[in-house]
Amino acid sequence: MSFNKFSDFDDDSKQNLCHIRLQQRTGRKTITTVQGIDPQYDFKKLVRYLKKEYNCNGTIVEHPEYGEVMQLSGDQRQNTKDFLCKLGIVKEQNCKIHGF
Repeated sequence: MSFNKFSDFDDDSKQNLCHIRLQQRTGRKTITTVQGIDPQYDFKKLVRYLKKEYNCNGTIVEHPEYGEVMQLSGDQRQNTKDFLCKLGIVKEQNCKIHGF
């Protein structure tokens, strides 16, 4: 009989981390990038809703290492985290906000 010490943990520990970062562009301009969302979700619909709700521009870019990454103009880190956690796309403890 084999004993797995991780069998008592629920599925939260297996979920990938969602990273929300703020990147500085030229001057005072910034963009918010979101990576690590499960690819089963429709990124185009998520970006469309975030653009409309928070009055910002956004797009999806294909990164060779990280896969599809959402980009939103401005500092939308907290808004994006609240939205993703409210819908249940990511768990609160698996969502990391980076930046100053």
